[in-house]
Amino acid sequence: MRRHGVVAALAAVAAVIGPALAGCTTADDQSTSAPSREARAEEQQAGKEEHAEPQGGRTESGQGERDDLLAFEVDDRSQAGFQDIWVTWTIKNHSSEKSNYNWQWEAVGPDGKRLYNSTEYVTDVQPGQTATGESPTTLRTSDVKINITGFERTKAY
Repeated sequence: MRRHGVVAALAAVAAVIGPALAGCTTADDQSTSAPSREARAEEQQAGKEEHAEPQGGRTESGQGERDDLLAFEVDDRSQAGFQDIWVTWTIKNHSSEKSNYNWQWEAVGPDGKRLYNSTEYVTDVQPGQTATGESPTTLRTSDVKINITGFERTKAY
């Protein structure tokens, strides 16, 4: 009987904290579309790189920190009528120091309504190293536009 009381208490805590955390958002009016592999290749060939100031005195290879996010895409893995939509990403550290990354993103439906938002973290990426990752979402459709609403690279210690 005592076990049921503990489980009920934990469920109550999760029911209160879960929605509170899910509602956390950033108030950033600026957002950019997530890069596709094709768009990044075209942009690099055309020389349309935007440059940010080096952070923490590190040397840069001629690219800004936002350019380290090579790809960020929706991956629809749904099957047999079950929705299973993930986001996948590729980061390449163009700086001269081991780095951590975090970025905020949103998924916007065709009608302009924000359907989902989240933050991704990648840690301890060595200079020149490429890191890939994926994260599940609660999206019900893959027909969304992904916007990057914030991006930060920091020195990893």
